[in-house]
Amino acid sequence: MATVVDIANLALALLGDKATVASLDPPDGSAQASHCARFYPIARDALQERYPWGFAIKRVSLALVGETVAGWDYMYAQPDDMLNALAILDPDSPDDLSTPLYNMTTIYHFPIIGAGVYTPQQFKCETDPVTELPVILTNQQYATLVYSHTVTDPSRYSPLFIKALAYELASMLAGPLLKGSEGMQVAEAMSSKVEKFLADATQSDANQLRIDARQNTSWITARA
Repeated sequence: MATVVDIANLALALLGDKATVASLDPPDGSAQASHCARFYPIARDALQERYPWGFAIKRVSLALVGETVAGWDYMYAQPDDMLNALAILDPDSPDDLSTPLYNMTTIYHFPIIGAGVYTPQQFKCETDPVTELPVILTNQQYATLVYSHTVTDPSRYSPLFIKALAYELASMLAGPLLKGSEGMQVAEAMSSKVEKFLADATQSDANQLRIDARQNTSWITARA
């Protein structure tokens, strides 16, 4: 399992730096460790924000903090550790791609218009003007939120994510370690490598998902 120090040393190696850091928290006293400690959290969080990685996805029932705000029926508090909100779901949905619609005392699952694919509920993230706290606005009662959060434990990262992260960190280290025009050129080259390995990592992560949209009503399935 890779550690933060392993990732930092990989980033340095990608730059051709022969130094090996021993600790980032606290830094071991070397200039390399100081720069790695400064830029590693930024590089890590930037990559995690760019894609909903499977290792970073959570779901919770949201806490209601208000109702009828700016045309939305409900206002919920954002989780403290939220990085990106991914979906608002009805807690009674049979899967992540279905939205139950209610008719008096009976629940029917109608397909949403659009190629027979079900969709989660609409939502909007903003700041409550009264409390100045981050909130989520939606029309979904008793909402469940699927979201990504920052994962700091590198043992949960995939090998391809680690490689992309090392290149991202290397792109940030190039300026202070190499300096001048050389540092700028190397930083640009490292950034292009990030995109390559990020594409590989996201494709690998996407392959871990297997969900088929289902027709949930008896009158639809009976026609098949």
